[in-house]
Amino acid sequence: MQGRLSQLIAWSRTHEGKKLLRFTATSVISTVISEATILIVYGLRWVPGEIQATIVGNLVAMAPGYYLNRAWAWGKSGRSHWRREVLPYVSMTLAGIAFSVLGAVWVRSLVHSHHWSHLINTALVGGVNLVSFGIFWVLKMLMFNRIFHTSPLQGIDEHLSVEEGDVPPGTTER
Repeated sequence: MQGRLSQLIAWSRTHEGKKLLRFTATSVISTVISEATILIVYGLRWVPGEIQATIVGNLVAMAPGYYLNRAWAWGKSGRSHWRREVLPYVSMTLAGIAFSVLGAVWVRSLVHSHHWSHLINTALVGGVNLVSFGIFWVLKMLMFNRIFHTSPLQGIDEHLSVEEGDVPPGTTER
């Protein structure tokens, strides 16, 4: 067990390990934004329907998710490339929203066929959105890794600079 933990810690310090950990943290942040928005707009009845609340919550999380993935997880800066970065990101995010909407349709049928409290209904809407997000997470990670791919030499240079103490961990020279 100790050996595996040491290997995991060593891997988390590699370029790929850091990138995956940053992607995971970005996903957690985006999920919190989406879930909070859904729970607020549906729970406070600002948006009356389960489907509309799911769409609103996920759209609100799209912009910060893109920025965090691009800048932090993949270390990109400067102008975004519309065709290679923005369009694939938006396409994958909309696919995830569409999947979440299927879950919201199912939740809507439950909500309208049972007479549960609005608090339970709100928890169902948020919970199904969370499950839908989890299903798409791995697919999005693989896709975004291809979209925001940096050259292997850049990763090696970053890793060596950090090891030599030239650059603080988590930053890159540009």
